[in-house]
Amino acid sequence: MDQKLDVRQPIRELGRAARAAARALARAGAEEKNRALAAMAKDIRSGAKKILAANSADVAQAGKDGADAAFIDRLTLTPKLIEQMAHGVEQVAQLADPVGQISGRVKRPTGIEVARMRVPIGVIGIIYESRPNVTADAAALCVKSGNACILRGGSEALESNRAIAACVRAGLRSAGLPEAAVQLVDTADRAAVGELITLTEYVDLIVPRGGKELIERLARESRIPMIKHLDGVCHVYLDDSADPEMAVRIADNAKTQRYGTCNTMETLLVAESIAPKVLPRIGTIFKGKNVEMRGDAQTQKLIPEAKAATEKDYYTEWLAPIVSIRVVKGLDEAIEHIAKYGSQHTDAIVAGDRARAERFLREVDSSSVMWNASTRFADGYEYGLGAEVGISTDKLHARGPVGLEGLTSQKFVVLGHGEVRT
Repeated sequence: MDQKLDVRQPIRELGRAARAAARALARAGAEEKNRALAAMAKDIRSGAKKILAANSADVAQAGKDGADAAFIDRLTLTPKLIEQMAHGVEQVAQLADPVGQISGRVKRPTGIEVARMRVPIGVIGIIYESRPNVTADAAALCVKSGNACILRGGSEALESNRAIAACVRAGLRSAGLPEAAVQLVDTADRAAVGELITLTEYVDLIVPRGGKELIERLARESRIPMIKHLDGVCHVYLDDSADPEMAVRIADNAKTQRYGTCNTMETLLVAESIAPKVLPRIGTIFKGKNVEMRGDAQTQKLIPEAKAATEKDYYTEWLAPIVSIRVVKGLDEAIEHIAKYGSQHTDAIVAGDRARAERFLREVDSSSVMWNASTRFADGYEYGLGAEVGISTDKLHARGPVGLEGLTSQKFVVLGHGEVRT
């Protein structure tokens, strides 16, 4: 039998169940949804040993399969990360429920009142790799925003995702909400993804979280609208008006706090007048942390250990202890560099001059633009969204970390008093 036919019916059944659950969830009030989230967090904590055991099996298998360090880092859970996962679910519960919010209410000359109401999108398919914490984050955000979700994690995290999803379903059950509001595609078969992204009858939105290869494939093949980002080629620009101590601290943190994340700095740009003050110090720090440096000729003069950078290096999302460095004349050249090589994800300026910083904030066309802060802050948790289902570099509907509001849409509502059109 054709492999694709094997998965078609089970995926369609997930879709049917999700559509029915979405209708029930859309009717649920904030109190019911928050009760379910509190139960999810409790079950994640009480199930920590089972989750860690399942994750250990996934990590061991990934090691046998030859996965690299960045991949293992994204896959691995710890007691601290499980607590963060549970806390993230609780944070989502504490956020205001966007569903049903009415805004822009205007009375028209005819007597009718026109407003907009925020409503759930419906059924969201979330396809992700490596990071099992996405299972809890995505489930919490979708439940709170009144959406059912179908989760398809990577085969490398299947055991971890099963354990976390069991906690999520238990939370829904205890709150009297349909367990089908959160469903896991319980197979490593890649054909399941192909079915899910064409299930237009049941799925309203696809959110991919993973490597460029996965997202490019989904962008080509999906028949369902997507919220996505391809690369995280993030920049930090050290302006010549920057405080040197702050510049060194932010450059260090943006690169070395964690290597395998999409908001990690991949390219450091330095104004030529401040470069002699900060680049040797930054080079010493990076060398001490075994970060490979690739730079232009001016960078190599100030950091002898730096290798010559190629044109391709500046386009590269390393997700590893490697950094591209370039000395630029000033703000204009930095903005031009980011426009050419960047991925519209997250870019930061370190500057004491407010006018220059505001120019950078206005002119750099990325989903998150920062002034005097590490790019590592670019995520839903740090932005106060509780968690995120992903980061969007698209310009329509949602941009940047996608939290509750990004998982809702708006419809017009008209409040009348018996008016008829003449």
